[in-house]
Amino acid sequence: MDNLRGDLFLLHRFLSKQHNNQSKLPCILSHDKSLQIVKKPGKKEHHLWKNRDSAGSGQKALHLVRIVSNLPNEKEAIYGALDKWTAWETEFPVIAAAKALSILRRRKQWLRIIQVSKWLLSKGQMLTMGTYDTLLLAFDMDGRLDETEIIWNMILQTHSRSISKRLFSRIISLYEHHHMPEKILEVFTDMEELGVRPDDDTVYRVGRAFEISGQSHKKKMLMKKYRKRWRYLYFNGERVRVPADEESL
Repeated sequence: MDNLRGDLFLLHRFLSKQHNNQSKLPCILSHDKSLQIVKKPGKKEHHLWKNRDSAGSGQKALHLVRIVSNLPNEKEAIYGALDKWTAWETEFPVIAAAKALSILRRRKQWLRIIQVSKWLLSKGQMLTMGTYDTLLLAFDMDGRLDETEIIWNMILQTHSRSISKRLFSRIISLYEHHHMPEKILEVFTDMEELGVRPDDDTVYRVGRAFEISGQSHKKKMLMKKYRKRWRYLYFNGERVRVPADEESL
């Protein structure tokens, strides 16, 4: 019996020590800074982009279209109204002007395109291949061949090393539309000197110009150099590859 009491007494002392040690542990952790849990700060996100609202440019473009559509065909009236359109702008509204030209192009208002484009060029604005392409198309549709010659020579002198294939195709298409094979061959000569490879439609038009000019041998050389080995046709709803013979061009 005495032995049992002694064992219970020792067990009670052991459990008391364990309880005391556990109660001291939070105090030790609170005083030891090296053992404290450090909360990692959250990652901050920085947005470097800015949301630019383009809705305003669309309204400005429509306003420009309405302005020029109601004006007489006089240079002073057109330029004066367009100057007022930009009078209160801190920066030139390039996007709005480009959208306005696009709207006029869809509406086939070729004369207004010519007027607005000339005004833009006089301001030194939007001297891009897209603007020149639209202007040349308007010249073509309005039959202004003399002005086409002036603008094209200016483009050659100013942007000789950056004229796109698309712009060469545009001017060649214009000259074909007005039955001017000699001009087509002149443009093609410039195209080759600048190292611009013609697309399929341009090759076809240049080949016809050689043929009309009585230079069939040069047409054969052209086809040999630029024609593609294969062409694609659609047969029963499927795309079929067939040899591109010379007659097809």
